[in-house]
Amino acid sequence: MFYRARQFWQALTAVPAAEDLDRARQSLSPQLMALFLNQTASEQVHSLNVFLQLSDQGERSADLLSAALLHDVGKSCYPLRIWERVMVVIGKALAPRQTECWSREEPRGWKRPFVVARRHAAWGAELAAASGASPLTVELIRRHHDPAAEGPVHTTDRLLQQLQIFDHNN
Repeated sequence: MFYRARQFWQALTAVPAAEDLDRARQSLSPQLMALFLNQTASEQVHSLNVFLQLSDQGERSADLLSAALLHDVGKSCYPLRIWERVMVVIGKALAPRQTECWSREEPRGWKRPFVVARRHAAWGAELAAASGASPLTVELIRRHHDPAAEGPVHTTDRLLQQLQIFDHNN
């Protein structure tokens, strides 16, 4: 509950810091930075937090750091209001099967937020690929909500796990 309250407050008050945006510019090409800047301020702050924590812990994979900045960029296709985000969180908590059904519709009307929550990773991967992101960055964006891989962990899976851990904690 505290986590969701913090997220809500952050979404209402989010403004990316200039120095954080400068660090992002050092990691992204101009085309990818333009894509990053298409996100809402709260999504930018969230993505910057994921990026900065990975970077500050010593992560050096340029693909992972780019994916950290761009993992939610697909939400820019259909920007959501704060109340729509709250509706998705409540829907997933109270009626997960029904919200899964709603998420399979077209992104229109009151079901749009559920569709965005489900499809934003695929949309973001397409946007990133079209803007010149590496294949690995595109894969990490596409899979950032996928369940963890079972069995031996390969490099891609390790990077994906790192992205998921920091995404979930921010």
